[in-house]
Amino acid sequence: MTRYCLTIVILLSSFVISKAQEIDITPTTAEERATAIEKRQHMRGNSIFNEYPVRNVGPTVMGGRITDLAVKNDNPRKFYVAFASGGIFKTTNSGNTMEPIFDHQGTLTMGDIAISKADSNVLWAGTGENNSSRSSYAGTGIYKSEDGGKTWSFSGLRGSQHIGRIITHPTNPDVAWAASMGPLYSMNEIRGVYKTTDGGENWTKTLTPPDSTGVIDLVMHPNNPDKLWATTWERYRQAWNFDEAGPGSAIYTSNDGGENWQKAMKGFPDGKFVGRIGIDVSESNPNIMYAFLDNQKESKTKKETDSDKLHQTDFVDMSRKTFLELDDDKLNTFLRSNQFPKKYTAKSVKQDVREGKYNPKALSDYLGDANDALFETSIEGAQVYRSENGGKSWKKINSYSLDNLIFTYGYYFGEVRISPTDPNELYIMGVPMLKSEDGGKTWKAVAENQDVHVDHHAMWIDPNDPEHILLGNDGGLYESHDGAENFIHHNNTPVGQFYTVAVDMEQPYNIYGGLQDNGVFTGSSEGSPNDGEHWERLFGGDGMHVAVDPNNSELIYTGFQFGNYFRIDQSKDKYTKITPKHQIGEAPYRFNWNTPVEMSNHNSDIIYFGSQKINRSMDQGKTWTTISPDLTKDLPNGNVPYSTLTTISESPVDFSVLWAGTDDGNIQVTKDGGKHWDLVSKDLPKRRWVSEVQASPHDPATAYASLNGYRYDDFKTYLYKTTNYGRTWQSVQGNLPQDVANVIAQDPVNPDILYAGLDHGTYASFNDGKKWFLINGIPNVASYDMVVHPRENDLVVGTHGRSVYVMELEPIHKIANNQDATIMALQTQDVRHSDNWGERPAPYRPINEPETKWMYWVGNSDVEEESISIKISNSDGEIVKTLSDKADYGFNTLSWNLLLDKSSKDNSRSYLSPGTYTVTYNLNGSTDEITFDVTSRNHSGNTSERVFSSPEEIEYEEY
Repeated sequence: MTRYCLTIVILLSSFVISKAQEIDITPTTAEERATAIEKRQHMRGNSIFNEYPVRNVGPTVMGGRITDLAVKNDNPRKFYVAFASGGIFKTTNSGNTMEPIFDHQGTLTMGDIAISKADSNVLWAGTGENNSSRSSYAGTGIYKSEDGGKTWSFSGLRGSQHIGRIITHPTNPDVAWAASMGPLYSMNEIRGVYKTTDGGENWTKTLTPPDSTGVIDLVMHPNNPDKLWATTWERYRQAWNFDEAGPGSAIYTSNDGGENWQKAMKGFPDGKFVGRIGIDVSESNPNIMYAFLDNQKESKTKKETDSDKLHQTDFVDMSRKTFLELDDDKLNTFLRSNQFPKKYTAKSVKQDVREGKYNPKALSDYLGDANDALFETSIEGAQVYRSENGGKSWKKINSYSLDNLIFTYGYYFGEVRISPTDPNELYIMGVPMLKSEDGGKTWKAVAENQDVHVDHHAMWIDPNDPEHILLGNDGGLYESHDGAENFIHHNNTPVGQFYTVAVDMEQPYNIYGGLQDNGVFTGSSEGSPNDGEHWERLFGGDGMHVAVDPNNSELIYTGFQFGNYFRIDQSKDKYTKITPKHQIGEAPYRFNWNTPVEMSNHNSDIIYFGSQKINRSMDQGKTWTTISPDLTKDLPNGNVPYSTLTTISESPVDFSVLWAGTDDGNIQVTKDGGKHWDLVSKDLPKRRWVSEVQASPHDPATAYASLNGYRYDDFKTYLYKTTNYGRTWQSVQGNLPQDVANVIAQDPVNPDILYAGLDHGTYASFNDGKKWFLINGIPNVASYDMVVHPRENDLVVGTHGRSVYVMELEPIHKIANNQDATIMALQTQDVRHSDNWGERPAPYRPINEPETKWMYWVGNSDVEEESISIKISNSDGEIVKTLSDKADYGFNTLSWNLLLDKSSKDNSRSYLSPGTYTVTYNLNGSTDEITFDVTSRNHSGNTSERVFSSPEEIEYEEY
């Protein structure tokens, strides 16, 4: 495959971005990504963490973004759900339970899945989300299963990155077609319609759109597999701009099985404003088709203004004399209605103008572009077109504007579905979902009065019962049995897309996190994924950073996208917006989508807030002081805020040391609390997004940084360390596979231990990044954020696709400096004794037995499936039980039911009685031991207290 060099030149309205915005970054090739996948799979198979316990604590209550559904039409209880960044789940009971079936393939980001129409055991998975949003991860090609998802094999198109649709032949399981969108942030030749006739061994491109255009949708005539329709989409995203429409967007048709294609645009819009197009064909009348268009054509109308009031445009050319003569009441009304900070009054701004601090135009500039303020700008937005001749010609059918459906982000939607029995009944998906029963002329919102999540992406209508519908959106999976009038929410999968995580100091502690399109949630660290009661919503929007006062967990700082943050006092149910505002005469603040807000390690009343500058509050966000200049490169913005701060980190050991990272590649540090700043990233890779800078909890001169090139389709690993305040940096990538790095953290107990979150997994190192190990208990999902609880020594990992994981670190701390130990006993569990062990509460219930799990370490890397002798001795030194286990290099766990003997004669069982026991591990003569207790049922000594050892025992006693 040809290596493509990415040179970015973006047109912004009427000018070309300057040379400062031209960069030369080489995207990662398909071959390089294949090598990274192979290395990661090798690390998974050889990881020391293979048996290390890692808990997924959910949540499941808010669901997660679904991109596609594939249902067995002959048995709709069995279907597959593809999540944007959480993999594929399978259900055989209509969604009551779902299990992941794609966790250890090349990626967990999904674009489309398809069940072969010719053989329902054959399943195709196209990776790479087809919604071109900020977190639409690049896939690694197409995968195929021939056993209903039990096993998978790679099946081509590695460089496609984003798959729009896969369709299959009705009678030949070896024939399939794939719509490839190609890369989101760069260009390669793996775009277009591809066809395979040998089950995915080889693919032939049959439709080749221009470089920045891919294929987003693909449908087949229900009775004629030679008749196909495809829609192309021209889109190009960069960190600072997104072009989501262009002349490459079009409708194509093929009459020979996709071998050749012709445009079919008669009556359909054409040109630079044509955005994403969704398409569907009626099963009951294939001549009737619908196309759902995101029309980006703009229209501007002059705003109506109240002539008796002051307006932004009034100040553009206003003289100083005229300004000073303004009526104070009118000027104050203008200031308050436009949300100027309260310190600005008619009296104060007149004094500032009088003293020459700024001119009257500065008041207009404070609010942004004055020319834009003259106009109401809108786009055509969602439109529906109908064809009655199989796509030969089209006519716009909606009789009125479909406002408030896809807004300005039609790139996030685009699906249309037709009832299998009625060609005049159809659905289109946007922020709400709309339904038409008259062929698209009029519409009504679906489930408007129900608690159904917005942002809809996938839909299946039962061909045998059109009232039965499955719906996938940003809130997970919904099911209707009355034609989308009412829905059931199947929210039982931990697929939350976390941006950040935080913890409090309660007992037990709680976890907090901001999620994509699901707000901010908090839940107990001791919960389980499906325990919906232990997670609750704190805030709405796209949830971002969270900071909890360690001295008062009722006081929380959090918010939503683009810097909208609040101080929440839960004890008073009080929400106070704390976002700092720029000064008149100062450039407006630019806030990143995920604006960094950090609480001081030294005083919880001190808060840091990042724009292009850092503001610091000493009083819980009530007032702010700017403590930095613009720390970014101050590059031009398109329609996305850019040159913004992405990460702030205050040294836990020195209040005067503060680090900052930016989206345009700068790392800056101050050693005097913000008086002076040093740019320290000049020798690091240029223009990569600084995803994390973490000040060391052990040394003020030490910091770790993760950079990523994801927004240039550069998927290499960039992890660095400095020990001299950034004067020099050294790589701590070690043996990691090439993969985008999102976060790096140093252990607060042992400075040699590091943790790293990458786009495809979570890793730990015991020697400061020289060698890394994959943490197997977490799938190869993107780890976005992590924190070590300062009291419990738990690693809390927020993933963007599989919710939150918790990992105890005590065993890691024990072996970190003793990795060469042949055998080391690490962890046991005390057990409360019960007289009911071995009994069956009822004939239909299982035998009541205890279970304990022990952990031990094997330090010889050559050990593989080697037998370990384990002896259990009582307090008198007598061996009461001998066990064995098969051990591998690394952490090993053993489960035991404390059973000493089982009589075959009367099926009676004897278990360990209360007492202290010693566990001795023996590996080829090397031994280590640890103790545990079997405590009495009434450990407290209160003979009236009845302690149950299991839920089964409790139920038995109740009966």
